[in-house]
Amino acid sequence: MWKKLTTNSNNPFFRTVLSTSLFSVCISSVSAAPVVGRDETVSGGTPESWDLSQGASLTVNSAQTFQITSDSSILNVNAGSTTQQISARNGSKVNLNGATVVGTGGLAAVLLSNSDATIDNSTITGNRIGLQAIRDFTTQIGSHVTVANNSTISGALGGALVSAFSTLDLVDSTLIGTGVTSYGLRLRSGQASATGSTIVGGQEGVVIDLDPNEVRPAVLNLENTTVQGQTGSAILVDFANASDSTATVSLTRARLLAGNGTLLDVKGGANTSLLVNDSQLAGNIVSEQGSTTHLTLQNNSTLTGHLENVASATVNDTSSWVMVGNGSIEQLTLNNGGSVVFGGNDAFYQLNVGSLSGNGRFVMGTDFATGQTDLLNVTGNASGTHELLIASSGVDPAAGQPIRVVQTAGGDAQFFMDRNVELGTYAYGLAKSGNDWILDPSTRTVSPGARSVLALFNTPSTILLGELAPLRTRMGELRFNGGRAGAWGRTYGNRYNVADGSGVGYKQTQQGFTLGADAAIGDSQWLVGAMAGYSKSDLDLDAGTSGKIDSYYLGTYATWLDAVSGIYFDGVLKANRFRNEAKVSLSDGKRAKGDYDNTGMGGSIEVGRHIPLGHGVYVEPFTQWSASVVQGKNFSLDNDLQAEGDRMHSFIGEAGATIGRNIELESGRVLQPYLRASWAHEFAKNNKVEVNNNVFNNDLSGSRLKLATGLAMTLTKNLHVHADFDYSNGRNIEQPLGVTIGGRYDW
Repeated sequence: MWKKLTTNSNNPFFRTVLSTSLFSVCISSVSAAPVVGRDETVSGGTPESWDLSQGASLTVNSAQTFQITSDSSILNVNAGSTTQQISARNGSKVNLNGATVVGTGGLAAVLLSNSDATIDNSTITGNRIGLQAIRDFTTQIGSHVTVANNSTISGALGGALVSAFSTLDLVDSTLIGTGVTSYGLRLRSGQASATGSTIVGGQEGVVIDLDPNEVRPAVLNLENTTVQGQTGSAILVDFANASDSTATVSLTRARLLAGNGTLLDVKGGANTSLLVNDSQLAGNIVSEQGSTTHLTLQNNSTLTGHLENVASATVNDTSSWVMVGNGSIEQLTLNNGGSVVFGGNDAFYQLNVGSLSGNGRFVMGTDFATGQTDLLNVTGNASGTHELLIASSGVDPAAGQPIRVVQTAGGDAQFFMDRNVELGTYAYGLAKSGNDWILDPSTRTVSPGARSVLALFNTPSTILLGELAPLRTRMGELRFNGGRAGAWGRTYGNRYNVADGSGVGYKQTQQGFTLGADAAIGDSQWLVGAMAGYSKSDLDLDAGTSGKIDSYYLGTYATWLDAVSGIYFDGVLKANRFRNEAKVSLSDGKRAKGDYDNTGMGGSIEVGRHIPLGHGVYVEPFTQWSASVVQGKNFSLDNDLQAEGDRMHSFIGEAGATIGRNIELESGRVLQPYLRASWAHEFAKNNKVEVNNNVFNNDLSGSRLKLATGLAMTLTKNLHVHADFDYSNGRNIEQPLGVTIGGRYDW
């Protein structure tokens, strides 16, 4: 049953191994060992070496052994077991489950030739290489290995080596090269996939080269896996100019880390394709002259780094290549929103492209003040439709020449900007000039940032109008109460459409409330009171730019109503505190904001006469004059746009009439519907605002027609309610709707 293992050259095993350089060192160290010709189990005893002959099976349970060789046999090493190196050939099956393999000699701790292995929750340590999955060069069978469940394989020269026709599947495990010049994984025309794993080399993380006996395409698939070259590249492909074979590398949610900053280094005439899926990479892709590299970014991937001598790059979906310096590429294709980002806003780069196609986006920066700009230079044919997203700024450019941002040698490519680029006070459009595309100062319009500033300085005028409107609607209620003291409240809402005077138009939505109380002065016909309120105005300037103004106010008022003649006088004086905030959506997708506080004072007087016409019908002609002034202010947006507003003035005269009817209801209740029409004119014309020293005049002067309808009603002797609906339209301001609802309680 037992015999010595001899090492003469007539042994058929050694005739094969000695002809393959990868095996010579390993087998020469094997000396006399028991030969297993049937099923055998090792559960303890003195450690020894084992030689499995064809068709045999050896199971090691919680035991220690020296080296084990297997020829067309099955080897099972189970939990708690420790062996020295394992060599398997000729279709052997090796199963390591919770085992430890420590290679003290030979090429590899586990050496597989035309054999398969399953390595589960095991540790393999080689004094040279941890695992070799290779083939007998006389066949095209190869070895196939699955490494899973927190297995760790390490070696001083490298973690694992895979030859042509061989495969390695790494799942939730680690490959480590422990030496200074080591690799984590070496593919010699082999194939490997790694999922949820880590591959680390002292120099390169992964080395891909050629099988010296049979050149085959190399394939590496990485998913949720980190590959690290501690001092060198993450992945090195080097065919030593021996063949123009291919290497294909696919990354899915993977990380590449490189000590020398090079994620993929392609040398020696290799033809390499790198496909990046849903991964964020930082480092360079370098291709040596004579080698060919093709890069594809897709599924929200990002590469930040240089592309050096890369033949083609395809950027798909929402993926992006972020440049860190000047660059060049032979062929660039952008699809479905794929983008090229020209680095940060404080540096300007040039990208030279041999040919451009597809449809994508270029994220660029430019500085009108200095003339510096990112530049896309297509030296050959440019085709497709591409968006330019150019960084905005709150600083005004110096008056100067157009800036070229795209230069082409020809083709039918179209470049566009979804919005003009904001540079301080103005936004600039894109224009075609020959085969080039330029930012042209002659196309400028007022920028969203400047528009938001102008709107904020404009808005107090309409805010004060909206806050005063509820006060005059209480006249009907005062006639009901006979001059008695009381308290009242109003809630109101207004919509304003402000025209493009000064180049800024916007929509304003105002909501607020006012509370007040008043009492008669002795037996006179004078009624005096105090009030307080709050309103919020939201400004919509389109394209994501908005403003908000919170207004807090206190005031006093006096009303005189002569019951005999019907003549009345109404006066209001109030003070406001405004909290102003601007939010600007910029053309490059960023946002700017700014805020400030200021105060204002306003008041109005109204004189009119209540004239009964009989049968409860009355007419009430009136005139109202209001004036307000709002504190000027200096403030800035956080993109450095500077604004300075002078005091805002408003002076409005209004004349009109109200016609209504008092309808007696049961239980002493009275219903008073009415209609009102008037003509108002804003006299103030000069409200100066400076944006980055550019002067604008917020001129809202002009006339407008005002129409209203309402209803006042006594519910009880002491309780009155009121509703009023307003519309006005003029040269600069339209009020599509104004609503006031309130009530008063007398005592």
